Amino acid sequence: MAKNVFIASTDQAADKGALVQAFIAFCQSQGGKIGFFQTLTATPDNTKFQDLAAKLAVQPRDLYGLTIEAAVNLLNSGKKDALIEEVLAGYGRLASKFDFVIVEGGDPVPQAAFELQGLGATLAANLAAPVIILSGGDLALAASGVRVFKDHKAEVLGLILVGPDKTKEAESVEILKDLTVKAIPSGSLNDIPPAFAPQIIAFNPTVVTPKRFEADLIERAKANKKTIVLPEGDDDRILTAADDILRREFANLVILGDPAAIKAKGASLGLKNLTKASLVDIKTAPFRKELVDQFYELRKSKGVTPEKAEAQLLDRNWFGTMMVKAGQADGMVSGAAGTTADTIRPALSIIKTKPGATIASSVFLMCMSDRVLVFGDCAINPNPNPQQLAEIAIVSAQTAKAFGVSPKVAMLSYSTGTSGTGPDVDAVTEATKLALESVPKLFPDLPLDGPMQFDAALDPKTAKGKMPNSKVAGQATVLIFPTLNAGNIGYKAVQRTSGAVAVGPIIQGLNAPVNDLSRGCTVPDIINTVAITAVQAQ
Repeated sequence: MAKNVFIASTDQAADKGALVQAFIAFCQSQGGKIGFFQTLTATPDNTKFQDLAAKLAVQPRDLYGLTIEAAVNLLNSGKKDALIEEVLAGYGRLASKFDFVIVEGGDPVPQAAFELQGLGATLAANLAAPVIILSGGDLALAASGVRVFKDHKAEVLGLILVGPDKTKEAESVEILKDLTVKAIPSGSLNDIPPAFAPQIIAFNPTVVTPKRFEADLIERAKANKKTIVLPEGDDDRILTAADDILRREFANLVILGDPAAIKAKGASLGLKNLTKASLVDIKTAPFRKELVDQFYELRKSKGVTPEKAEAQLLDRNWFGTMMVKAGQADGMVSGAAGTTADTIRPALSIIKTKPGATIASSVFLMCMSDRVLVFGDCAINPNPNPQQLAEIAIVSAQTAKAFGVSPKVAMLSYSTGTSGTGPDVDAVTEATKLALESVPKLFPDLPLDGPMQFDAALDPKTAKGKMPNSKVAGQATVLIFPTLNAGNIGYKAVQRTSGAVAVGPIIQGLNAPVNDLSRGCTVPDIINTVAITAVQAQ
């Protein structure tokens, strides 16, 4: 993804369009392919888009996300998520063509001010862009604008005050203390881009919103498209999710079930993209005999006869798993209508664990409002022993890294450090010791520590008091729960009380990706899990 900068303004007196032009001119003078994108526009047909599109060799429609009117209609229909997704998708299509993109915030439209309050900040956060805010000179209004952006998790780099120099007064305003604040006379914006260029180039986003994570995930899936099999073709949620996946074209899909019934259900649901999927009836598939024969050969030492193999592959999860084993699909996602065991048992029997792995385990990617945490194991192993817990910790760190999370592993317990005793604490202490012994070989320089309580793992102030010398406490990103009981309760508690998006469970340690859905899963859950599986298959 191209690097970027987000230009916003607090009021109509601040001409952000002029600042955008200054940035475009400066960036072009530095070389590279420079793009432009406006999140929301009140005037989609104006000459600004036409002239820029001609210079950038794109279409005018490529240069903005949505019109103000369309954005307000989506907000009024309760479709804010769809609005964000639409803008992110438009930005992603444009950014793939450029080295650097100057992003202009939405046009100030008084009649839409209420509906759009905070939306620009939300979009900036989801674009992972450093923000420069231009203000007409009213310091109180400027500080208020900065607060809105920060409250919505956007990362503000600087504030430009047009008019009288109020930088001294700005030093006493708490919300502005960590910003670069510059004051300039009206109309003199050309010195701003070179002044901020070093900070923009060095900027590394620390905020990862759920929508940003999902957008990055789908971009990665698109880059090397894989084929995923969905066994539950009779579930409306699966079909609705499949339609959206096929519309966005980030995975090829095989859907198991009665093709005629799937087509009829798709039509009744208003789905338009299912024709792009391969629909397979497991009873009449032309390659069924081939899979049955392969399954018999794999399992005959376990007492499976040809007749039993034939019967076993009338189960859609076993059939789908054999498709993965035979290379007819790269991964499988199931569980919307079944138990975790229904999904995992065929995978353990057919696909098996990777060399060196003694168990399969799971993690959830917990997409918080401003970061992604990794929780494991929350779905598979009820009472892992210390050796298994150590293995889960290392594999979970590897999964975290694979999905862009810098791993710092906390081994969780009801006790921090040496403050408590008992067999449960001793087990986590032993697991920590074993994991640290494995780190040099399996994951050099991995920060890992424990035992520690949940608050000590995540809260810097608590960590300072309880584990002041730890490189993990207070900044953990991978949290390993001692039992399935604790892990499952923990992820659901965080999900339901914080509004976090829980992506998973993601199964680790298998030779090919097979992932499980909750029976209460939503359409976005399915979409994210398919994207995760596609990326794992890469």
